[in-house]
Amino acid sequence: MISEATKARFAKEVAKYPDAQKQSAVMACLSIVQQEQGHVSAESEREIAEYLGIAPMAVHEVTTFYNMYNQQPVGKYKLAVCTNLPCQLRDGGKALKYLEDKLGVTAGETTADGMFTLQQCECLGACADSPVMLVNDRNMCSFMSVERLEALVEGLRNAEGKA
Repeated sequence: MISEATKARFAKEVAKYPDAQKQSAVMACLSIVQQEQGHVSAESEREIAEYLGIAPMAVHEVTTFYNMYNQQPVGKYKLAVCTNLPCQLRDGGKALKYLEDKLGVTAGETTADGMFTLQQCECLGACADSPVMLVNDRNMCSFMSVERLEALVEGLRNAEGKA
């Protein structure tokens, strides 16, 4: 399941650590698999564990601890809205509700066309910019008013020709 090219990428990450600490590359390896496959399957976890010489449960614990790792396939765009207290106080809950209504899904679901997966998440570390959200685990969006949410969704749809 994991290609030789992927293992070569693993090797570059493992090389950053002392030989006795190669398990420290587990998060990087999980990220590589997710970038290439869109999610981290149980089989991928086992292969990472074998590559790093650690127990499969040790990899699974990391996968399930962090919400940035998708354990199931997700839409092309994963929208993670912070609903921790500071964002809640500044309309984080309203932002999530708006997206649920706009996309026709609830948090944790993917739209029928496979374009969007909506998630609720914990603190993204940008409380002063709330409400905040993360797109595809990489792009932070701040001050997400209804107008900005609308522009984001429509911009992504337009980029895909699905407006």
